[in-house]
Amino acid sequence: MTSDHSQHSAFDVYDTTLRDGAQQEGMNLSVADKLAIAPLLDELGVGFIEGGWPGAIPKDTEFFARAAKELHLTNAVLAAFGATRKAGVKAVDDPQVRALLDAQTPVVTLVAKTDIRHVERALRTTAAENLAMITDTVSLLVGEGRRVVLDAEHFFDGYRYDPGYALEAILAAFGSGAEVVTLCDTNGGMLPDGVAQIVGEVQAAVGHGPRLGMHAHNDSGCAVANTLAAVGAGAGHVQGTVNGYGERTGNADLIAVVANLEIKQGRNLLVGSGGLREATRIAHAISEITNISPFARQPYIGASAFAHKAGLHASAIRVDPDLYQHIDPIRVGNDMRMLISDMAGRASIELKGRELGIDLAGQSELLGRVMNRIKDAEAQGYTYDAADASFELLLREEVDGERLAFFDVESWRVIVETLPGTLDHANAEATVKLTAGGTRTVATGEGNGPVNALDHALRQALVTTYPEIERLELIDFKVRIMDTMHGTDAVTRVLVETMDSGAETTWRTVGVGPNVIEASFEAIVDSIVYGLLRAGVARR
Repeated sequence: MTSDHSQHSAFDVYDTTLRDGAQQEGMNLSVADKLAIAPLLDELGVGFIEGGWPGAIPKDTEFFARAAKELHLTNAVLAAFGATRKAGVKAVDDPQVRALLDAQTPVVTLVAKTDIRHVERALRTTAAENLAMITDTVSLLVGEGRRVVLDAEHFFDGYRYDPGYALEAILAAFGSGAEVVTLCDTNGGMLPDGVAQIVGEVQAAVGHGPRLGMHAHNDSGCAVANTLAAVGAGAGHVQGTVNGYGERTGNADLIAVVANLEIKQGRNLLVGSGGLREATRIAHAISEITNISPFARQPYIGASAFAHKAGLHASAIRVDPDLYQHIDPIRVGNDMRMLISDMAGRASIELKGRELGIDLAGQSELLGRVMNRIKDAEAQGYTYDAADASFELLLREEVDGERLAFFDVESWRVIVETLPGTLDHANAEATVKLTAGGTRTVATGEGNGPVNALDHALRQALVTTYPEIERLELIDFKVRIMDTMHGTDAVTRVLVETMDSGAETTWRTVGVGPNVIEASFEAIVDSIVYGLLRAGVARR
């Protein structure tokens, strides 16, 4: 289940994606999902993976039972999460505490109340009994050979209300053998200066032997900053989630925390051979399992984290990429991208061409034509910063002097039929006439809407000549009305995302037209042409 890595390192990176992150609205991780995510976290190089709450959540109990047999970690140790014993019950007799021992993890993380208001109003017990609950539970677990991390819930709010009692709770945990006490900003309302002050005061009170940690929520937008502030004040243990998952506005984004500490402060936190250079790939792989789309503007690992659009930026980047990038994106497994838009200058286009394997250096006339064409197209409603595939087709057309075409469309039409009383069951039928492979084909397709029917008809007309298109799947479809002042007569822009299931790659294309069907047809045709180009298919 766990690795042999058991030495107390100089700094702890503790991941709670599988427990606290899983509380995000809309996320529902199965046991199989957790068993698939845990090895990815281990590959990243975190020291601790919190798997869930055995005894309280049946799926988590099953996860730990299966993890003991199926999970083989190299870098991390697995932690079970639970609460201190109930008031008035011996720790050894508390079923929930027993479930933590039955989970067979080397580490147990206990959540405990450190805010006297929560002790009295939520637990409905006394200050003394809560301290005894902490002492008894930690002592039992340590006596059974477990390493104990204590999460001091609502610590910052409690400390500001009654610092004396909050410190008593922490000292009780350390006195009973807890390895780490994590100060939790459970409500997420702290700001960095307040975190730094309180962590500094607590560190001075407990001395420099005991290790303090930080668990931040992002309700004030400061989770990462608060975590860094805690480290600056002496904390040696950080908790967070990959991609900032978590309830409400989420937890501290663990990758951003680690990247800031490793790259900007020179600390060595992650263990193993993976580390930050695998961060982008691992974070996106976890996104696939959680079925939550990656956030493009996520620091360090987002698709837009190192994307440059302005021509001024591109001119400088061509000379020295470091002039407009705070780090080399390779350090986190990401890459620089040039976005092509009406803000683009010649340098942007030249760099984008280089990215696509097309050398445009010294071709000023060609660069000028491409730049003018982009600006004219965007004036009509096109956008290329989100449609790299359409831009590449445009660029290749200018370089080659002709449009890349695997087939020639003669005409198409769509008929939508809705019978009275069946408004939710409209039938759409599309007919496409085209020539491919020297053969004229007329194909008809049906669908639940006009675009779906048109897509089916186009594929049916092409599949005999280009069977490779069976691997291409339309996975996303966005429509935007460009000039709402014209109502239904406005220009429509469609962005289509397509995936090659064989190569597991995706690309986006754009279409613009007086209506959604014409715009969609253009984007779909581009997506198929680009897919065949990527697959190395020759015109037949």
